[in-house]
Amino acid sequence: MGFLFFGKHNGSQGTIPGADIFYGFTDWHSHILPGVDDGVQTMEDSLAVLEQYEQWGVKAVWLTPHIMEDCPNSTADLRARFEELKAAYAASRQQRAAAMEAAGNATGGVASDAPLEAITLNLAAENMLDGLFEERLAADDLLPITAKGDHLLVETSYYNPPMNLYGILEEIFQKGYQPILAHPERYVYMGMHDYERLKQMGVKFQMNLFSQADRYGREVRKKVNALLDRHYYSYAGSDLHRLSVLAEVPDMKFRNI
Repeated sequence: MGFLFFGKHNGSQGTIPGADIFYGFTDWHSHILPGVDDGVQTMEDSLAVLEQYEQWGVKAVWLTPHIMEDCPNSTADLRARFEELKAAYAASRQQRAAAMEAAGNATGGVASDAPLEAITLNLAAENMLDGLFEERLAADDLLPITAKGDHLLVETSYYNPPMNLYGILEEIFQKGYQPILAHPERYVYMGMHDYERLKQMGVKFQMNLFSQADRYGREVRKKVNALLDRHYYSYAGSDLHRLSVLAEVPDMKFRNI
C-alpha cells in the first residue's frame, strides 16, 4: 500500500515534474523558520519560500528547526520566533492582496490574479538523539509533530548511531510518543536490516523529497528507492534549508507513488 504524500495518489510508479509534486502537499520537515539554525536566515527569505509554496499549491508546512547540543534552541524561543513568522506572513499576504486589488482597479476593476490560498504553518522540531534530547524528554520539554502532538521527529548523526539508539527509541515510546525518523535514507551506517528492525519497533520514516533527485548523491537515491519499494515511508518533507534550492525544483523528477 502506498502513502498519500502529495495530495493525489494513483498507484503509479512513474515520475512527475518537481513543481507538480507540491500540489496539495504537506511539508513535514523544513528549516524555514528564520535565523534559528543552519536553515533560512532572514525573514525575507522565509516569506519568499512561502510565496513560492503558495504558487505551487502547498497545503501546510511543519517548521522543524534543529534542537541539539550544538544548536540548543529552547522551546520558548522557537515559539516566539514562530509567532513572528506567522505575523509577518499574514502581513505579507495582506500587502500582496492590496497590490493585486490596486492592479485590478487600474485595469478596470478586475484583479490580475485570484488570491492564493494561505499555507497552514505548524511548529515542531527536528530532535537530535543526544544528551540534550534525553534531558528534554525526561522533562517533557518538547515540540512534537502531528496534529495530536504525539509524534516526535528525530535524527541521528549521518555517520554513527548514538550509543543505545534502540534504548532511546524505547524511552520515546514509553513516554507516549511515536518517533518519526527523519531522512533514514541518508544514514551511512544503516543497512536494510537496520530499517527492518526499526519498522518492527514501530518507528515511522520521513523521506526527504530531494533524496530522489540525487541532491545527496547516487547511493542515497538507491536507498530511498529501495525504501519506497518496500512502502516504508509514512511522511515526506523538503528538509529545505535555502531559498535558492527552489529554483532547481521544476527540473527535478519524483516518483508518483
